Amino acid sequence: MGMGGLALSHLLNRDGFAAAPAHFQPRAKHVIYIHLVGGPSHLDLFDFKPELQKRNGEQCPDEMFKGKQLAFIRSHPKLLGPSRDAKLQFKSCGESGIGMSNLLPNLQTVADDMCFVRTVHTEQFNHAPAQMFMQTGFARFGRPSMGSWVNYGLGSENENLPGFVVMVTGQYPGAGNSIFGSGFLPSVYQGVEFRSSGDPVLFLSNPKGMDDGSRKRMVDRVNQLNQLQLKDVGDPEIATRISQYEMAYRMQSSVPELMDTKSESTAMHALYGSKPGKASFANNCLLARRLVERGVRFVQLFDQGWDHHGGVFKSLPGKCKQVDRPLAALIKDLKSRGLLDETLIVWGSEFGRTPMAQGSGRDHHAHAFTLWMAGGGVKGGITYGETDELGYRPVENPVHVHDFNATIMHLLGMDHEQLTFRYQGRPFRLTDIAGQVVRDICV
Repeated sequence: MGMGGLALSHLLNRDGFAAAPAHFQPRAKHVIYIHLVGGPSHLDLFDFKPELQKRNGEQCPDEMFKGKQLAFIRSHPKLLGPSRDAKLQFKSCGESGIGMSNLLPNLQTVADDMCFVRTVHTEQFNHAPAQMFMQTGFARFGRPSMGSWVNYGLGSENENLPGFVVMVTGQYPGAGNSIFGSGFLPSVYQGVEFRSSGDPVLFLSNPKGMDDGSRKRMVDRVNQLNQLQLKDVGDPEIATRISQYEMAYRMQSSVPELMDTKSESTAMHALYGSKPGKASFANNCLLARRLVERGVRFVQLFDQGWDHHGGVFKSLPGKCKQVDRPLAALIKDLKSRGLLDETLIVWGSEFGRTPMAQGSGRDHHAHAFTLWMAGGGVKGGITYGETDELGYRPVENPVHVHDFNATIMHLLGMDHEQLTFRYQGRPFRLTDIAGQVVRDICV
């Protein structure tokens, strides 16, 4: 194990792959990034528009439709205002008075810890390319994900756990596992998927008939062969393979203990709405806290089911109920443990939803949508940016995806322009050749 680690460290340092100290003093040490797959309707959750509600059912203005790229709307649509149902109304929350939907009663109680960015915009309006763009800064396959960039830049604080862990509720995102892949970075930096029920990591457990001693001897012998090949050809991916075999062996002890949430109190499970051994978004939120508590740098949760082209007012209550309680619990739990200041929580998606109706739902909307953050050096109880009276486009402080990602890197103590990797003859970075840190939301 020691020789493998030395070989990996030597090769990664030689080729400029190894984690480097932060460029400046970080505000956040860890990230918990929640990506809601499909695009939640920000207009019905975080960005209330009285004028849109007033003009519900009117023909959409020409400038919002003619010559515009929309995913599915083809004929001139009508405006779709927020519901007037009391359950879907907005409420001023906390001392800050931030408006938030009544579908999120638990998150309403922590509004003063949250920072809402209402003018995020992207260049992509279909799911898979938009997911790729949000997570990798590029709309096609092959680039490293944000978690991989962070893992590459900062490394992990726990040698027995990966620096980048992923958990998925429901089906995979349309872009597949490439949105947590390492792209052209060494594969040691890719996201490792954990499962909240059953075998926590595929193939981690010993096969039937093999004990720990036999498994260790097998890993040692395989790595001896890998060392010979590494000495012969000097390929960094062989060093990665050595490291990953050894990490997998160490994880046989660290992961089962981590994933066993029976040790958590009844009150803690009640706070999150989780059940030990049961796969759920609530359980994944609790596990996310346990992961950052143990030094994992970047935890990413994907939750499927937010693509509401039809029946948006019928579908949102159920989805909000699944995530509202555990997300509020995560903020409260981290805060009570003194971990919120050093843990950045991000609520994101690939895009928002249109102010125009697509049947009884909303189409994809790339021009303006709301994301929020909490902890980790962002100001709590604020909103940043403003959309027009119909929620169609930014009119104040627009924030491009590259700006948003640059800000996350800034909070982690990294200059997004300096964190680069040379590939195919030129340096690459998460934010391509763009991105400005949104300093007004940083403490």
